[in-house]
Amino acid sequence: MSRIDYFYDPDAPKANSLRPAVSAFIQNSSGDILMIRRTDNDKYAIPGGTQDAGESLTQAAIREVKEETGVTIKIVDLIGIYSNPNHVIAYSDGEVRQEFSICFRARFIEGDLRTSNESKEVLWVKQKNVDLMDIHPSIRMRIDHGLNQTGKPYFS
Repeated sequence: MSRIDYFYDPDAPKANSLRPAVSAFIQNSSGDILMIRRTDNDKYAIPGGTQDAGESLTQAAIREVKEETGVTIKIVDLIGIYSNPNHVIAYSDGEVRQEFSICFRARFIEGDLRTSNESKEVLWVKQKNVDLMDIHPSIRMRIDHGLNQTGKPYFS
């Protein structure tokens, strides 16, 4: 399934759904950021996805990271809550979802990087190289908030 992200676009379709989603900002001991290249829109992102019934938000983040990257993490902090109604995601099946995502800070535990049906590339990215990558502004905001450790979660 493909997707198109609309961000402050007056021509964006109206949202017809809202689903809790999670993402995880993970750095290794060198400060590199764990990122994926998504299969649905070909953009780079931090790993994440939607919460399934029967799991907590932290369990969803741990599962999504494992599914998309092959690594095990431990959630250690909350970076922010992102619910911008001006960011909608149109999927090829007709769903148009308003953004609602919780971003966690996580610590790498173990595992070898591998791709999945949701990630065509998985890599550790040096902070200085983030600006060179094709990253949606909403994901870039999470990365910036993850790097800027103020001790207070962001919310919108």
